[in-house]
Amino acid sequence: MNITQLKCFLAAAEVLHFGRAAQSLDILPATLGRHVKQLEDHLGVALFQRTTRAVALTEAGTRVLEDARALIAQAETLEEKARAVRSAEPHVLRVGAIDSAAAGLIPQILQPLHEARPGLEIQIIEQKTIYLLPKLLSGSLDIAFCRPPDVRDPKLVFRTLFYETAVVALPKSHPLAGRDSIEIADLAEEPLIVPDRRSRPHSHDLTMSLFLGAGLTARVAQIAEEKQTIVNLVAAGTGLAIVPRWTARLRVEGVRFLPLAKTDATSQAKLILAAAWARGTRDPLRDDFLHVLNLQLEALEASA
Repeated sequence: MNITQLKCFLAAAEVLHFGRAAQSLDILPATLGRHVKQLEDHLGVALFQRTTRAVALTEAGTRVLEDARALIAQAETLEEKARAVRSAEPHVLRVGAIDSAAAGLIPQILQPLHEARPGLEIQIIEQKTIYLLPKLLSGSLDIAFCRPPDVRDPKLVFRTLFYETAVVALPKSHPLAGRDSIEIADLAEEPLIVPDRRSRPHSHDLTMSLFLGAGLTARVAQIAEEKQTIVNLVAAGTGLAIVPRWTARLRVEGVRFLPLAKTDATSQAKLILAAAWARGTRDPLRDDFLHVLNLQLEALEASA
């Protein structure tokens, strides 16, 4: 059970209409329905009676409604207190980043940032999106570079920067390694290393959608969490992997990174990189960071 599921339940309970509730949260009705179902599965009870014509709270839904409101209110109070403590401390710009952004974007932005703001102290925290967003809400991060989730908390601002290019990581000894580019059809019989969808849904879905777009099924040979682990597994001959191009900066010996041949399927499979921060907060250092980022955005996108 998490706050997102509770917010979806509360939104639906207040209007008794999944479509309008989803619209109020700026998400798809199917996404809201999935989160409500996950909450119901966790609690072991149905919270809504749903028919083609109406939505109504069950007895269980009515009983837990006020508790859900209280939990959400407590979470918001906690976030406000944490931000109040943060505002009283010496300001250090704390930047969160998913692994590909930590390897690709951050190193390219630091030099122009230090030139624009000499002496500015930057603290970098590298984690998955699912761990970065709560840190923004709690006030322990000032900005994060992440994959925007399906359900976007209205207390966070998400600004899409660009789409990262997907490439194929394969051993240098592999028969395909000598090519200039690779088509998805070339990978039809190849074992693949993919991340767990629960922790990296965007990267996992990228591989699956590329194969689906080509009318194929991905042969998943290994699940791995971190990009460093995935690339090391590629080097060891466990399988191939579809990863963001910035992953090549990890420079694992014995691995080549080849672009995917451009097709309709590859053009539709995208890895969004976004900047996120807490809505309604003022931070001059963060604004300076974003200003420098804007000046470098074209060069960053070209390398991504």
